[in-house]
Amino acid sequence: MAHIRVFKHYVHLPFIMLGLIDFTVLMASFYLSAFFLFFTHIGLFVEYWDQVLYSAIFYTLLIQLIMIATGVYESQIEEGLSGMMLRSILSIIIAIAMLSFFVYISGDTLWYFTKGQLSLASVLAVFSIGIFRAIFFLFAHEGLFKRRVLVLGAGHRARNLATDLTAPLDRKGFDIVGYIPMPDEEVKVGRQHLLNVPNNIQQYVEANNIEEIVVAVDDRRKTLPLDDLLNCKMVGINVIDGSTFYERESKKVPLEMIQPSWMIFSDGFNVGRLNAVIRRTFDIIASLLLLAVSWPLMLLTILCIKLEEGIRAPVIYSQERVGLNGRSFFVHKFRSMRTDAEKKGEAIWAQKNDTRVTKVGEFIRKVRIDELPQIFNVLVGDMSFVGPRPERPVFVNQLSENIPYYSERHRVKPGITGWAQLCFAYADSEEDSREKLQYDLYYIKNQSLLLDILILIQTVEVVLFKKGSR
Repeated sequence: MAHIRVFKHYVHLPFIMLGLIDFTVLMASFYLSAFFLFFTHIGLFVEYWDQVLYSAIFYTLLIQLIMIATGVYESQIEEGLSGMMLRSILSIIIAIAMLSFFVYISGDTLWYFTKGQLSLASVLAVFSIGIFRAIFFLFAHEGLFKRRVLVLGAGHRARNLATDLTAPLDRKGFDIVGYIPMPDEEVKVGRQHLLNVPNNIQQYVEANNIEEIVVAVDDRRKTLPLDDLLNCKMVGINVIDGSTFYERESKKVPLEMIQPSWMIFSDGFNVGRLNAVIRRTFDIIASLLLLAVSWPLMLLTILCIKLEEGIRAPVIYSQERVGLNGRSFFVHKFRSMRTDAEKKGEAIWAQKNDTRVTKVGEFIRKVRIDELPQIFNVLVGDMSFVGPRPERPVFVNQLSENIPYYSERHRVKPGITGWAQLCFAYADSEEDSREKLQYDLYYIKNQSLLLDILILIQTVEVVLFKKGSR
């Protein structure tokens, strides 16, 4: 599966193709419904087609934005086409409600957003999208978008690729044809996957339609077939480092495969002053907008906490966390646990079905309302809107000793939401924290304003479908 790197973030090409297909289908559905309801004569329609254009584009882009927010395109991996269509229908219903409300408050009659128009366009869109997606995935399952990959190496690094990137639910856009062991290399890959290429790698590659060679050798100081690799590259075969291949396919940085030199010389891990100013401006604007929208909800939350636990019950819970460059600060949240949750004074991981959580706390945690007071942390500059979640000092000390590169997550400001929160469930153990760190490192390496905006949009899915909440 080919990739396009947009502002340092890897995007699967089939997802882009699917998005373009959906865009075309939604535009066509809107135009077709407008023809039947407002024109009915082909000559009249051809003459005034441009009057429908802005309404059609607005309708289409709004639906696709909501689709991204509800995780439509990623849902196909775990839920299949049926799950993808259910989320698409939900997205279209939300879009219809938003457009109807827009017309109601604006009173503007220039838009083609009548009840009949929106209903007919949406019915046509659902059926058309379902048909075209079924055709698209039929070709996808036949391997049209999969790249044939050859791995050079069969040791520890190659085994990581074999085990981590071949799970059924992973976005496999590739087929690993086999592994070529290096001389004197301890073989860690199953014997059935090994290839015997005694002579020329280029000849094997060309004879077997290999599109990419992944170099996953444990010790590069030993002899590499440099001439063969260069010959393959000169005839158009992509040659890529194993760590970069892993990062591209999994959207995380492999802790077991990287070295400090890779972090220094790789493309990423750099934040300029201009980017810092842009991010800070974005944080302030986004925080003020969210505060303007959410303050009634925050007042209602305060009232509910008081009603459940009494007028004297504290509403805000402040806790010390580790932020940028290892400096400590206090993060603010709506209190969701009992006041004696840590009466022994010991820090305790939050668990699933935690008995310390109050009834109000259980709800506000699931829909992430408890995080809203962190808006003020962003406004004062302790946090960003997007970044790694801040952790408590006692856990940071423990995890830094046991997990390599853990302290690197403090190179950027912590965030209310982040890439790891989207891609991984709640971390309640050291092993979970190790896995989550790999996603945090991917974000730190590839951070950009576009990736921040994408994370914010997709955070809607986390709230709606309660992903990763405790």
